Amino acid sequence: MTRPGAVCVVGSLNVDRFIGLARLPEPGETLLGESLGTFPGGKGLNQAVAAARCGAPVRMVGAVGDDADAALLREAMRSAGVDAEHVVTVDAPTGVAHVTLLPGAENSIIVVPGANVALTPDDAVAPLEGAAVVLVQLEVDPGVVRSTLATAARTPGVVTVLNAAPVHADVCAMLDDVDILVVNETEAAALGGVEALAERTTVIHTRGAAGLTVHRRGHARCEVPAVAVDAVDTTGAGDAFCGGLVAGIARGLSLDEAVREGAAAGAIVASHRGAQPDALSREMVRRLRQSPSPAN
Repeated sequence: MTRPGAVCVVGSLNVDRFIGLARLPEPGETLLGESLGTFPGGKGLNQAVAAARCGAPVRMVGAVGDDADAALLREAMRSAGVDAEHVVTVDAPTGVAHVTLLPGAENSIIVVPGANVALTPDDAVAPLEGAAVVLVQLEVDPGVVRSTLATAARTPGVVTVLNAAPVHADVCAMLDDVDILVVNETEAAALGGVEALAERTTVIHTRGAAGLTVHRRGHARCEVPAVAVDAVDTTGAGDAFCGGLVAGIARGLSLDEAVREGAAAGAIVASHRGAQPDALSREMVRRLRQSPSPAN
């Protein structure tokens, strides 16, 4: 689909603070939590780490504060082999996500963007040079996303991927610069439905345990079943899918094969605590894909 090369991820970096709860509290009610944890996160960083662990050279573009949380995120990038040269330090707190973990591996998340909103379009221009795949999400200013996609789309041979999360009304105006759009069921419905979106670009429609569907103009739908695992924490599983997907594209895989790489990466993350578990690797993706399962 494209020449083998680097992945450039433009997006958010957050520290995820987890609280385990039996249920969500009612208004005015106090509950005792069952567990507590702090992990590196943010959709952008989750996807960058996943792509690196799935075998792609990755550079991250984003913004953090000058604080202890930023140090945690920079160490996560160093450990995963993500190039952090273009992660800028700004005069604002590093972004934080408060995650409540509920029985059945479900979660609720509140994000305080902090430094992420200080990222500018100019910050994202230079790092795009030489990238084979550019991946963006919507936890940073939509103007940064629009500028990144428009710049990358003008470069021959570059594949642009937009994960439309959290969903934003500006997405439809960006689609002319998007080669691959990744949406879940809620996001697809908010944007007018998969069929309408697929008239403008290639759409990967993720449906959790129901698997996913690839919609391409002029092609039959490609249905990919979910990879069967015992889910522990679904936080970051969708981000791992995106990271595995773009890593596969950057390595020169076909889109159908890259989608299956992403599905395996997402399943590995869902079966561990935290959005960036050490268990995710190119070798583990290979093993999971080779094991007897509906995904093969």
